[in-house]
Amino acid sequence: MEFWELYDRYYSRMHGYAASMLRDRAAADDVVQETFLRAQASFEELRDPERLSAWLFRIAHNLCMDHLRARQSSRVDPDADPDLAGACDAAWVQRDLERGEMGDCVREKIDTLPARDRAVILLYDLMELSQQEIADVLGIEVGAVKVRLHRARKRLREVLENACSFSRDQRNVLVCDPKPPGRR
Repeated sequence: MEFWELYDRYYSRMHGYAASMLRDRAAADDVVQETFLRAQASFEELRDPERLSAWLFRIAHNLCMDHLRARQSSRVDPDADPDLAGACDAAWVQRDLERGEMGDCVREKIDTLPARDRAVILLYDLMELSQQEIADVLGIEVGAVKVRLHRARKRLREVLENACSFSRDQRNVLVCDPKPPGRR
């Protein structure tokens, strides 16, 4: 596979992941470009083409985590600077999950999860990586991926049960409606 074929094939997936992790479209663009710059520099040295997807996601994941750490250490308050507020708005992946389309409310709740939990849910459910691929991306064992995914889904379920009511619409798509403030 040529590098530009790789770029065309994976760009949207990398961007969707980075945008979901960083919640900042401009930062996601930067991370994806840096991911492909690093990939291009090492592309000829890739030993196992079967792990190409995991290799790219690992680069993107590490860059996202570096960005999140830098953002946290700078402790910028987006409410204090209106120009930064737009950069902190959610940038969501518009893609169907296996079980149907998630409502905006569910996506907002995923956004409230810590980066570690959000990453494993996004990689597994949205990016459709296998548990082995996620282990390769995160640099952990498959068993740890299973544990993290279980715990992340449990946390998400708790958040959703406290904040939302669920129903199915006429298309049989799960719909999430926020509970009124007094009923939580």
